[in-house]
Amino acid sequence: METDHTIWIERYRPTCLAEIVGQEEIVERLQSYVRSGSLPHLLFTGTAGVGKTTAAVALAREFFGDTWQMNFRELNASDERGIDVVRNQIKEFARTSPLGGADFKILFLDEADALTPDAQAALRRTMETYARTCRFILSCNYSSKIIDPIQSRCAIYRFRPLGTEAIAIEMRRIAASEGLVVTDEAIQAIAYVAQGDMRRAINALQGAAFSSQRIDATMVYATTATARPEEITELLRLVVTQDFEAAQGLLSQLMHERGIAPSELLGQCYRTLIRLPMHRALKVEMIDHLGEADFRLSEGGNPELQMEALLARCVLSAGRYG
Repeated sequence: METDHTIWIERYRPTCLAEIVGQEEIVERLQSYVRSGSLPHLLFTGTAGVGKTTAAVALAREFFGDTWQMNFRELNASDERGIDVVRNQIKEFARTSPLGGADFKILFLDEADALTPDAQAALRRTMETYARTCRFILSCNYSSKIIDPIQSRCAIYRFRPLGTEAIAIEMRRIAASEGLVVTDEAIQAIAYVAQGDMRRAINALQGAAFSSQRIDATMVYATTATARPEEITELLRLVVTQDFEAAQGLLSQLMHERGIAPSELLGQCYRTLIRLPMHRALKVEMIDHLGEADFRLSEGGNPELQMEALLARCVLSAGRYG
C-alpha cells in the first residue's frame, strides 16, 4: 500500500509556517519575525499535538534556509531536568557564534516545564548572557510551571486545541496523498477522537487505513478503542432514568467486549455530560462523581469496581432529582 515506511505524523509534518493549520494568528506573527529578520525569546504553551514543535522547526527553517540545521538545536528538558543540562549542553550551544552568516542561533527547549526551579534560574541567566548570539524558544504544556523571570523575557504564544475544521483540512490532504476515501462521518469521528490533537488524529487515520482504502466512522472508533458518542449518551440516559442494570450491562460491553479503557470512558462521559440538558444540581453532582472516579483510578483503584461504583453514585443522585 505504501513504499515510504515513515510514520505519517513525521511524513506529513509541515516544513514551513504556511503549512501549519489551525493556528493562523500565531503563524502570521511568526512570519512577521521572519520578514523583519529579528526574533525575541519565545514561549510556546498549549496541549500536546497542536503544533508547538512544528512551529519552532518551521521558524528555524525559514530564518536560516539551508544552514538551519547548523544554527538550530532541539533539546527535550524531560530527558535531563537538572541544572547540569543548562550549565553544559545549553550554555555550550548558546555561547558559540552562529554559522553561515546568520545573526543568531535558535535553541528550542521542549517540555521546558519539566526543568527544576534551579535549572530554570540558571536558564534565565544563560538567556540574558547570550541573547546576542542565541535566541531561545521554550515549549511547555503549562506556562504556570515556568518561573516568572523567564516568562517576562519571552513573547508568549498560546496554541489552542485544533478545531474540527483544521483537522478535517489535514485529514483530506493526507487522504488525497495516500489514495484513501474518507467519509465525512469518518472525519467527524477522527475529530471527536483527537480532541484537538493533530498527532492523535493522524495516528487514527493511519490505523484505520491499514485495514481498508475506504474509511468510515465505524472503523475509526474500532481502531482507536473509542465509544461512539451515541453510546455514551445512551449510558448517561440509563443512569439518569435510574436503570442501573441496563447501564451496568452497557458499561460491561464497552469495557470488556470493546476493550475501551476506563479512563477513556470517563473522559468521554465528561465531554458528553457537560452538553446534555438536565437538572443543574444533578449535572454538578455527576461531574463530581466522575472526578472522584478519575482520581481513584489514578491512585490505583480497581477499574471495574470504581466504574460500577460511579454508576451507583450517579443513579443515587438521579433518584434525588428524578
